[in-house]
Amino acid sequence: MNDVIEAPAREVAMSGAGPAANSPMGMMLAALNQGAQLDQIEKMMDLQDRWEKGEAKKAYDTAFAAFKAEAVKIIKGKDVKDGPLKGKSYAELHDVVNAVTPALSKHGLSSSWKLTRDEKDWMEVTCYLRHVGGHEESVSMGGPPDAGGAKNAIQARASTKTYLERYTLKAITGLSEQDDDTDGNAERDEELRDSWISKIAQADSLEQAVKIWEDGCEAIQKTNNLAAFAAFKKAYADKRAMLKQG
Repeated sequence: MNDVIEAPAREVAMSGAGPAANSPMGMMLAALNQGAQLDQIEKMMDLQDRWEKGEAKKAYDTAFAAFKAEAVKIIKGKDVKDGPLKGKSYAELHDVVNAVTPALSKHGLSSSWKLTRDEKDWMEVTCYLRHVGGHEESVSMGGPPDAGGAKNAIQARASTKTYLERYTLKAITGLSEQDDDTDGNAERDEELRDSWISKIAQADSLEQAVKIWEDGCEAIQKTNNLAAFAAFKKAYADKRAMLKQG
């Protein structure tokens, strides 16, 4: 009679390593093993998260200060060939990008854009400035499609998008083009802004307000004055809302 021979029991090893000791899951398991309650662990995790965000913000601020110390200069590479500003020049989007990118990268910073509103009569672009440590800041600006100069619908939207990208990048980095902010230019820009705001205030129809906005944008954008544009934009938004209600 043959005896049945039983194979000795074998221990089955679990495949894969457990969570790292310094990972959130690792710290949670360690705390549970030491008798901590779940609500205590949640508070510890929240405290850790806030501490990490604070450290990331400090790293961003340090990097941004180092970036500003580079004294980046934006050169106006585009000459105006005709119109009332013939003979003047301004920086195109690639001029701004080429100026700021090397210094941003040097200090662990990077920029990007997102089209955050894309409606028939209004577009909004948000520019993000991120640090490798995880913190980011953003600036948004909006406006209607630029239909001036006999542009088709696609060209009008592309023109506005490029314009908004250029201005938001300058705003988030705190930079301006060379000779943007002389006293004489500031006074001239204020007069131009007040003139177009006055025209917006006198508009008696939505169609008229839109036309004034389009013409005013084309004039004000050539000054590269963000404050003037922001004031004109607010005046237009207020007038538009009032006309719609009426």
